[in-house]
Order: sequence, then C-alpha cells, then structure tokens
Amino acid sequence: MLIEVGTFEDYLAALPDQRKEAVEWLHQEILNQLPSGFEVGVMGGMINYYVPLSAYPAGYHCTPGEPLPLLALASQKNHIALYHMGLYMDEELAAWFAKEYQKQVPTKLDMGKSCIRMKNPKHIPYALIGDLVGKMTMERYIELYEKQHVRK
Repeated sequence: MLIEVGTFEDYLAALPDQRKEAVEWLHQEILNQLPSGFEVGVMGGMINYYVPLSAYPAGYHCTPGEPLPLLALASQKNHIALYHMGLYMDEELAAWFAKEYQKQVPTKLDMGKSCIRMKNPKHIPYALIGDLVGKMTMERYIELYEKQHVRK
C-alpha cells in the first residue's frame, strides 16, 4: 500500500480507518521523543524522520541529493511498519529494544534488520517506540552512518 501524498495530514487521510488512530499516535510519540535536529516529511509513500541536508549535505548515499533517513513510518498491506535505520547499525540498541519489547508486549517481535512490523494496533508499544526514538541523536546517527557507508 504505497501512499503518495505531500503532508502528514494527507497521508493520514488516505489511510484505512482502522489504521488512522494507531499511525497518528505513533507519529505523535515519535515527534515527542525525536532528538533535536531531525526533520519530518512524507517521501516515498511513508512518513520520514531524517537528517536535513543543511546538517548533512552529503545526504543519503543511495539517493544523492535526498536527506539522510533515520526513521520511516508506513501503513503496509498487513501491518504498520516502523523502519529505524539505526537499529542495524547499533547492535546494543537493537538488543535493548528486543529485550524491552519481550517484557512489554504479549506478542512475538516481528522485526527485520531495521523494520519493526506491528500487525495488531492493540499491541503497539507506543512508549517503547518513543524511548527507542529518543536514544539516537542526530550526531550519533551520522557517526554510525559514516562508519557503515564511507564515501570514497
């Protein structure tokens, strides 16, 4: 379900009713905990939270000229997905999240390298997602990113 819209409000309006509240709550929790410097926009059919080009002019290596993405929130066909690029760059952060998720959520964690898939909105750990978001400053993310993707 790729939703191509320009603003968060447009994105939310395009969602099925059963997803709107969960996506809106997740978005608000992310905004409440997002460290300073990051910006928000809708790109590629997802809500993105990213390092602006003014702070990191080199941008994203996969798509030169675009800002460096940290998070993306998307309503997919069968789940709500949160992509956290820092999770596969920081093993300690990924281990912390997996451990805390198991403590707080009655369902098994469905996660890829950077994608957390949430199938049942009733089991979304909003506060835990907020804690996760708050643990990655822009400076730390850029440092990890540059270690992973050295430009030549």
